[in-house]
Amino acid sequence: MRMRPTLSWTPAGDLPPATTDLAPVADALRAGGVLVLSGAGISTESGIPDYRGEGGSLSRHTPMTYQEFTADARARRRYWGRSHLGWRTFGRALPNAGHRAVADFGRQGLLAGVITQNVDGLHQAAGSEDVVELHGTLTRVRCLSCGAFSPRQELALRLEEANPAFAPVAAGINPDGDADLTDDQVADFRVVPCAACGGTLKPDVVFFGESVPPQRVEHCRELVRAANSVLVLGSSLTVMSGLRFVRQAAQEGKPVLIVNRDRTRGDQYALTRVSLPLGTALTATADRLGSTPGRWS
Repeated sequence: MRMRPTLSWTPAGDLPPATTDLAPVADALRAGGVLVLSGAGISTESGIPDYRGEGGSLSRHTPMTYQEFTADARARRRYWGRSHLGWRTFGRALPNAGHRAVADFGRQGLLAGVITQNVDGLHQAAGSEDVVELHGTLTRVRCLSCGAFSPRQELALRLEEANPAFAPVAAGINPDGDADLTDDQVADFRVVPCAACGGTLKPDVVFFGESVPPQRVEHCRELVRAANSVLVLGSSLTVMSGLRFVRQAAQEGKPVLIVNRDRTRGDQYALTRVSLPLGTALTATADRLGSTPGRWS
């Protein structure tokens, strides 16, 4: 049976200064029972941009809302045209040192679980098991009419067949896999229906304006209750879907540790916030724990 780490969390109102000291992170992992909560920042080193921070995509890109997607056929055409182009890049992204470190911590039995706000599947690709995808995944699509699920790669092939000449140049790719294209660039894009019933297809992700399924939220709350501490990796905690678990941990007297380059909405609850790139921080932490250095190359 693992003992709780002898750490304490900072009361609300006292913001810890940013640091590069990884000792508290290593101590928490050494004690075990760490629940990882990851955000877009852990995937930037895999070529997937962040939403916020310097250069974040929200400065130039407004994500699709659930209400707009379901109500407007033109919005769906725009979404699928942009997403289809983005998938060509997004679907080829590979795990980086941060993802691999998290997977190794899990194999060593140091983690109570992994909750990710990302929809890229890179934690699983790195070898992490039982990952809770809080906002869903781009690797799967769902029919809004019959509820059938199908692989995203299958849809990609159907969209390629329906749009053989579709090859616009995008200004960039966003964390949700959406490419920056103008309305003119997607004006002739053809959307395909559900192969089973002819209904409307939607990626199996939680859009802005859509709620995380209650049973998924409760499962995450159970993970927080069972954990000794919470380690936030690359999330600004701006949206409540992730922040609520940090607040829960603090209310339960469990240490919260944050590794993020910029300030976060959860800093007031944190024992420490380490301001380092995720790959650098987690590789250095692995070294502290005595992991084989070559495994992070």
